[in-house]
Amino acid sequence: MRTLEMAVGTTLPELVIPLTPTLIISTALATRDFTPVHHDVELARAQGSQDIFLNILTTMGLMERFVTDWAGPEALIRGINVKLGVPAYAGDTLTFTGTVAERDGDIGTVDVRGTVSLGAHATGTVRFSL
Repeated sequence: MRTLEMAVGTTLPELVIPLTPTLIISTALATRDFTPVHHDVELARAQGSQDIFLNILTTMGLMERFVTDWAGPEALIRGINVKLGVPAYAGDTLTFTGTVAERDGDIGTVDVRGTVSLGAHATGTVRFSL
């Protein structure tokens, strides 16, 4: 079992996710989000978007994955706080970065930022225990 460096200020390794149409559509459907802007390019464009885009549940799940990939299989998510920014469109790349913001024993909080070519897609915190 590896020892997790969880000191305040620890920087997590980047997570880079290509935003393929398949990822966007399949995750929207998996979260039972049938809103057409997540799977119908023509309708998304008719409503002013440049393409289909990630839904909020997928964004939150990917933020949690970013932290648990680093923290390991023993990590248990205790809370998440997300603020959405610019859309994460198909064909772009979503890059997560983060830093340990708080630690209290086996409880940690990571400040997370997910960016795409347009800027900040999501910012927030993920709290977990080991």
